[in-house]
Order: sequence, then C-alpha cells, then structure tokens
Amino acid sequence: MSGAFEVKPVATVVGGHMVPADDFQGGVESIIRVNEEFPLETLQGIEEFSHLAVIWRFSLASPADVELHARSPRGNTRWPATGTFVHRNHRRPNQLATSYPRLLSVDGHDLVVTDLDAVDGTPIIDIAPWFQEMGPRGRVRQPEWPGEMLAQYWTLASERGN
Repeated sequence: MSGAFEVKPVATVVGGHMVPADDFQGGVESIIRVNEEFPLETLQGIEEFSHLAVIWRFSLASPADVELHARSPRGNTRWPATGTFVHRNHRRPNQLATSYPRLLSVDGHDLVVTDLDAVDGTPIIDIAPWFQEMGPRGRVRQPEWPGEMLAQYWTLASERGN
C-alpha cells in the first residue's frame, strides 16, 4: 500500500445546504469558491460545460464515523448488508465524495452550481468538467436497493415535508 499524501482543498462550498441530509438534495444553488491563489486563467473555458465532477471531503464527519464492515444502507434491514466500499457516505476511510452538479454560471472565482450535495463550508478537493465520453461505458448494472433508497435524493429541497 502506498504511503499517505497531503491534499489541499482547491475551493470551498459557499451557501446551499446548511446541514447534511439523506434526501431532498435537488434544486439548491450554491457556490464553489475557487481559492484566489489560483489565477482566473485556471477556470478559462469551464463555462462551456453543463456539469462538473467535484471531489469533496465530508468536513462535518470525524474519523470515528468510519465503519469498516458490512451494514445495511441507512440502517434499513430491508436492504442487504453491504461492505464499506459499496456505500457512498461519510463512513468510508478517506471520507471523500464525488458529485456532479450543474454549472449555472461563472463569476470570477465563483462557480454557481445547483444539485451539489455538499454543505456550506465543505472543502473541495478537485474540480473538473464532466466529459460525457468519460462516463460509464456499456450497460450500467446495479441492484434494486440503491434506486429505492435514493428515490427522493434529488427531490427538490423545497418539497421537503410535503
């Protein structure tokens, strides 16, 4: 196994979701504020893309949250116990996530996005445009439980409780 290495955030989430939630992530605008140490030229051309690939850290999680064993997603025993690397939450060893928000506009170092499921203050580890050609190739296969579990994940936040 390779040794540890340091990763420094390239940006921070501003606004949007204020607390973590399992569902109702859709329709919330936030800003990915790129660190001003990076010249504006590093963002040149990004406005041509509709979506971004964003790697971020679960900044409100702690190392004690990591669970290296099989468990049912969201504690729901109707769904099968699956291993740590089958989950997409903060209980993973490096507590990293990848999201694909829609890029609405660019204003200097600010990337205005929607459908970013990270909370205000979240450190962004990396940003890239979404290239359709880099998505999954071939037929995508998955069991039924993720679709059931995430049925309301992208429901508009404004519909919470309705």
